Order: sequence, then C-alpha cells, then structure tokens
Amino acid sequence: MPDNLEWKGQQCPIPLSQYPKIIMAHGSGGKLTRDLIHRMFEPILKNQYLDQGHDGAVLENPDARIVMTTDSHVIQPLFFPGSDIGKLSVFGTVNDLAMCGATPRWLSLSLIMEEGLEMETLWKVIQSIGEAAKESNIQIVTGDTKVIDRKGDGELLINTTGVGTLDHTQSVGPSEIRPGDKIILSGDIGRHGIAVLSSREGLSFETEIMSDCAPLHRIVLQLLENDIPIHCMRDCTRGGMATALVELADQSQTHFELREDVVPVNETVQGACELFGLDPFYVANEGRFVLFVPESSADKALELIHSHSEGKEAIVIGSVKEKPKGSVTAANAYGGRRILDLLTGDQLPRIC
Repeated sequence: MPDNLEWKGQQCPIPLSQYPKIIMAHGSGGKLTRDLIHRMFEPILKNQYLDQGHDGAVLENPDARIVMTTDSHVIQPLFFPGSDIGKLSVFGTVNDLAMCGATPRWLSLSLIMEEGLEMETLWKVIQSIGEAAKESNIQIVTGDTKVIDRKGDGELLINTTGVGTLDHTQSVGPSEIRPGDKIILSGDIGRHGIAVLSSREGLSFETEIMSDCAPLHRIVLQLLENDIPIHCMRDCTRGGMATALVELADQSQTHFELREDVVPVNETVQGACELFGLDPFYVANEGRFVLFVPESSADKALELIHSHSEGKEAIVIGSVKEKPKGSVTAANAYGGRRILDLLTGDQLPRIC
C-alpha cells in the first residue's frame, strides 16, 4: 500500500505508515490533533474565518458583529462529581463564545443517542441542560436527535453550536497578544480532569475532587464593561493550561515566561496527579481561562475577577516576551526552568 493515498489528484497529508487509522490521541488536543487540523483540514477548508485561529469565528456584517462556535461532548461517565455531560455541553460552548469576547445569545442542541440509553438518564441530562442554559442566559433555539445502533451500554453524544454578539469595539484574539502583556490564570487547575478520572475508575480521596465546570461569560463581560483592554483569552480545556498557552504562543509568535510556583493547584489534585504520574499543567479544566492584558491593567483585571466565585484564586502567572518566538517556559522556585510543549499522546481520554 502506498504511504499516501491519492484522490482527485491530491495526496492524503498524513503518512499512512504512521497512522492508517484515527487513534484516541488524535482527539487529545496535543500534537496529533494539531497535525490533523493543520495538515488535513486546513489546506482544504481554509478561509478568512478559520484563519482567526480562535475559539470561535467572528462574522462581520454591516449591522452587527457575531461570533459562532461549535463543540462536541463525548465524556464518560455522563455524571461525575460537580457536573455532568448536560452542563458541560452548555457551559463549554458558552465559554468558547466568552473567550472571543462575545455575549452568549443562542444555542443549537444535537443529541446522538445509542439504542439502550436509559430514559431516566436522558431525562436527567435534559434537565441539567435546561438549568445550565438558564444560568448562562442563553436560549436553545434549534436542535436534532439521532439514534444509532447499539454497540455499548447506551452512550450519549452531544453537539452544541453557539452564537453570540460582540457588544464592544475591542479586538480579542491571538494576533493581539503583545510583548509586555501580563498572563492571568483565573483559578486553580486540574480539578475537572481528576474528577472525571476518579469517577470513571471508582477512586476516592480523603477530600472529594469536584469538577470546576462553570460558565465564564459573567467574568468576561464585567471586564469588558469596565473597559479592561483584553488582548486575548483562552479556556484551558483539552490538554489543560499548558496546551492552551503553547497554542497561543505559536499563534502570536511570542514567548511566554511563566512562574510555575505560583500556579494554584488543589492539594488533593496535586496528590492524585503524583499518584498517576500526571502533570497538572496538562490536566483538563472546564471553568478556567488564561487572560492577556497590558501590565497597566493587570491589577484592575484581577480585582474584578476576584469578585466572582469562579475567580477567587486568579493570579498573574507570567508575562509575554518577544523572544524566543512561539515558545513557553516555566521557572520553578529553585531557579530551574522547563520548556512546555504539546503532548504527543493523551494524558486523560474523553474528558470533555
């Protein structure tokens, strides 16, 4: 078999000798995910909206600026400490809109249900979706349902597409990151991934670890209402805080210099990560984001974030430098330094 299959005169850009089939790591948010997107999807689907490289696409028209984003949720188990797939599907999409500086307005909801799914389970998920939509002040305006043949124990997959409006004149995105910016992290990291892992594996700790799953738009909208000059934001989901920062450093072609010792990590989460050989910097979150603002605005931004329950532990974790371009380093309390990069595999499968 040739290493690259050809169709309509074009060769498949992913060498078949390396990856003849999709593997779980292609969905990890790491290097294989980036290769799949940049080498296979982008050359064929490329346009000015995809080129924005953000959590959603800003769509301009003469009357308004809107943002559109979409997300799919395949988490197991469906219910875990602190949240469930229903809340996750709404909050995850709301947060992607918020990271673009948009006010969440409308949501589509598509459910792919495996034959055998318990009706009681579905009812609980729908109730959770309704509660999350109400909390996020977003309307579910259209949807779809599909049932697929039974192959497991009754799985549920959810796809959501969100639309929001940009009610300000700021430009928020990776291209706006500038040397001198301060990097703010909105709270402690790693709780979502460890909560899902512990639930999936039937593990228990002295202190129960709850997912940080929460909507972030209220923090973002308050920052904008107070004229904080936001250069960029990114929620720390698949691949955790480190992956989000590595992606943004590459997109902005700047260098991020972090202080590893100030990054807040819950003591129980840290212990669980040490037990399983995980790096909390790469463990998924569903209610945390990184924020890039000019140094002169960092204190005011922190004050506003601290006024929200989701942001009480927000802290400046680093700054943006000009060189070396496209890289992230983290210094520890002992003077050591490490380079953060994208993972080649998958630390925790199916956490969003």
